Amino acid sequence: MISAISWVPKGVSKYVPEVAEPPSKEEIEEIVKGDLFDRSGESEDEEEMDVDTGEGDEVSQAHAAANALNKDQDGQSSVVVQSISDGLRELDMDHYDDEDEGIEIFGKGVDLYYPSNDMDPYLKKDKEENEDDDDEEIEDMTIKPTDAVILCARNEDEVNLLEVCIFEEAEDGDSNMYVHHDIILPAFPLCMDWLDCRPKSGEKGNFVAIGTMEPAIEVWDLNLIDEVQPLLVLGGVSMKKKDKGKKKKFKKGSHRDSVLGLAWNKEVRNVIASASADKTVKVWDVVQEKCAETLKHHTDKVQSVAWSRHAPELLLSGSFDKSVALMDMKSLKESGRWSVDSAVESMAWDPHNEHAFVISLENGMVQCFDKRTTSSNSTSASKTVFTLHAHEKAVSSVSFCPVAPNFLATGSIDKMIKLWDISNNQPACVASQNPKAGKVFQISFSQDNPFLLAIGGLKGKLQVWDTLSEQGIVNRFGMYNNRKLNPIPKSDP
Repeated sequence: MISAISWVPKGVSKYVPEVAEPPSKEEIEEIVKGDLFDRSGESEDEEEMDVDTGEGDEVSQAHAAANALNKDQDGQSSVVVQSISDGLRELDMDHYDDEDEGIEIFGKGVDLYYPSNDMDPYLKKDKEENEDDDDEEIEDMTIKPTDAVILCARNEDEVNLLEVCIFEEAEDGDSNMYVHHDIILPAFPLCMDWLDCRPKSGEKGNFVAIGTMEPAIEVWDLNLIDEVQPLLVLGGVSMKKKDKGKKKKFKKGSHRDSVLGLAWNKEVRNVIASASADKTVKVWDVVQEKCAETLKHHTDKVQSVAWSRHAPELLLSGSFDKSVALMDMKSLKESGRWSVDSAVESMAWDPHNEHAFVISLENGMVQCFDKRTTSSNSTSASKTVFTLHAHEKAVSSVSFCPVAPNFLATGSIDKMIKLWDISNNQPACVASQNPKAGKVFQISFSQDNPFLLAIGGLKGKLQVWDTLSEQGIVNRFGMYNNRKLNPIPKSDP
């Protein structure tokens, strides 16, 4: 299944991403003794990895790691790890440097000497083949500035992955999509958001924040391939190994339950907001690598958060307590609250109206509110701009087209995607389809190709819908096809 998707702005990805350095001996020990055992649920009395700490003894470390990983939770041999261990034994690396006895090093009666390597036909052939292979490999790893990149968080066969996908549009209308590289995640991913702020330094880059079933937020560098650890972990469990009979110990400022929603502040670049099943909203500073504020203004799980693009100090949050709250993070005061009839699933600010936002609900409804109009009584019904019975089941995701005013998309666990014209606050369905994605969990319009809608759902196949293929969309919104986005004002970290 695909649980979350996010577009990466064009041109920010490295042309040829770097291959991450392999983890050091200390990092391997930390992973094996810490997270690996902690996640696998192994008991105190199970065998631990015996690592020789001698300098340069990488082979014994590899053997030790293979032995430590060679048992799954039931104590049975793992096929994959067993093959690695067998391979190490076949190589017999402990005696690699020993000279073979009885082997004649130099041949007799055969002229094996060439005045130069260029005259050796075997070396020359190998060199040419290697150069061709290198060129093909570089070409395969290239991410062009014109490529559309989509991040896809998925779970497949009990493996959690973040896939970096390339979507290529062809002039003839056909498209091609493939996985450029992937990252193995330690826990089931629930949400994510792209950001350009490097932890500690604040320099611009290409990163993604991911919330999972664990009470931590992981920040990964998307310009690195084969990375095994996140660049930064915000919050999470602090102890390295489970102790029987003891409660979990959390890092300072950490959530206490799963992270259900994330939102990066595009103007205050060092800030991320998170929503959690622990009923709190947290605001994080990724440069200082800490929790800056914790908000406890909801009484049930908080499902979604969203920063206002027009007023970056305003943070919207939606909860299972059937309310939506607006917080002013400068004053740390609540600016408004709206009560609704069902649990909040998702929300989005209208990019073309600084006062309006829409929320989607578990009961299939979509409602629009004006932040200037709020209910004085949180238990009473709040005044809506419009209320739309969009789907027969929960509306899991909503997304506004970045360039076309009044163009809204909704996705639902009823397996349908619908495109709406909400002009004059009178929503009309312009197009709909069943993308064969199963229950739809998230949809998202691209900022660079504003009429492309990415779709992720239960069946686990990432899809992109060119909404301009629908004549109704062309008739109503085609005039905005070549319109450019207004630049977002720059702010210091």
